[in-house]
Amino acid sequence: MEWHDLLIDGYGRVPEFLENVLDGLTRDDLDWQPGRDCNSIGWLVWHLTRQQDTQMASLMGEAPLWTVNKWYDRFNRPPDPDDIGFGHTPEQVSAFKSPEARTLLDYNHAVVERSKQYIRRLSKTDLNRELDEPWFQPLPTVGVRLISVLDDSVLHAGQAAYLRGLRQGRGWQKY
Repeated sequence: MEWHDLLIDGYGRVPEFLENVLDGLTRDDLDWQPGRDCNSIGWLVWHLTRQQDTQMASLMGEAPLWTVNKWYDRFNRPPDPDDIGFGHTPEQVSAFKSPEARTLLDYNHAVVERSKQYIRRLSKTDLNRELDEPWFQPLPTVGVRLISVLDDSVLHAGQAAYLRGLRQGRGWQKY
């Protein structure tokens, strides 16, 4: 197995997991917050997808699918390319109203497919390219960023699964 096969497999597991997490959830379920300062399932899935979309687009030197394919319309949100959830206040998270689960999943699938296509095109040399981000020391590389994006996606998918368990109790998982 080659390195890119491992990354592609890792990225591909997130939408598979999210299919199970979101299966059968209503908009009320997606917007439910266990407390005032807590994220909702819908917000978490939107955020993990937006961060991946934005960071991968940056690596590719292209615009995010959020704006290119007007996903913001399907989410009833402004097209602001910088609004990916980082730094959202509890009020902003509470104000987020999730679209249907299928829309969350469709956006995630589109972003993950684009990410996998990008990874397939990379060479080993590309992985070591340093990114011009002096606020990080040492400077991150493309390889480091790919792992960081995957890590963030997996963590937020797990948080969404945890919230579903809080909302519905044990027994919701299908294997």
